[in-house]
Amino acid sequence: MLGLLGYTNLGHCLRARRFTPPPQMDGRVAVVTGATSGLGQAAAAGFVALGAHVILVVRDEQRGERVRAEIGPDASTVARCDVSSLADVRALAAALPAEIEVLVHNAGVLPPKLTRTDEGHELTFATNVLGPFLLTALLAGRTRRVVNVSSGGMYTKKLDVDALLARGEAGDADDFSGTRAYANTKRAEVVLTELWAQRLDPARTVVHAMHPGWADTPGLQASLPGFRRVMRPLLRDARAGADTIVWLGAAAEPLRNSGRFWLDRAPQPTHYVPWTRESASDRARLWDVCATATGA
Repeated sequence: MLGLLGYTNLGHCLRARRFTPPPQMDGRVAVVTGATSGLGQAAAAGFVALGAHVILVVRDEQRGERVRAEIGPDASTVARCDVSSLADVRALAAALPAEIEVLVHNAGVLPPKLTRTDEGHELTFATNVLGPFLLTALLAGRTRRVVNVSSGGMYTKKLDVDALLARGEAGDADDFSGTRAYANTKRAEVVLTELWAQRLDPARTVVHAMHPGWADTPGLQASLPGFRRVMRPLLRDARAGADTIVWLGAAAEPLRNSGRFWLDRAPQPTHYVPWTRESASDRARLWDVCATATGA
């Protein structure tokens, strides 16, 4: 009924009236990537408030230590990892604890121009899709919950695997669009959430994706300044945007199913118009491409 207003601070305030505090996490481990600002920092602080020990996965250790000092140095540790680097992801997985309650894939990029990693992958695809795919695979037997932080931008995009690989138009630096690439990776995250749910035993690991709404984060400020300028009075703060991340990592209800897409603690459709629906062959190809690229 709220339509697009449901993504704003108004939508969150209206829905939050029925929210109850998530249960305590009693020293269980939460791993949050991209934890130095915005949604990642807010989610980490939320887990600490519930009694979890949070591992802040960051590229910049100095920034990570500042966040650690702010949210609770005795309840958090810093782990350096560039999620776009598959070598870094493998090293991180080897160093993480044997039992993890929740793994939050929050790190993301929206580069203005075509950029490739040292391993040859387009940067948006490597950071938003390949790194999380590999880390999920490596930790599947050790993690109870996986949360993929997606975006409402994915509603505008049909899955395009060639574009993820930066082939064709997307492989031409002159025609590359960071916003299109970002939306495509966010669509891929949601599809992979559903595919992981089909492959993993839900009694051991559940996988969910979520949409934070329109949150006023440093990523939004840097990537979509025009949108922020117009919508700023209606944007959520990072804490409201991260609320569903924390709830998915702590509450009992998300353990009863797997593979859903959430906004404000409620499951949402993954498509609103038929022309964004991917075929079964596109879904299978996405999985094969990710498995091959990561060696998972």
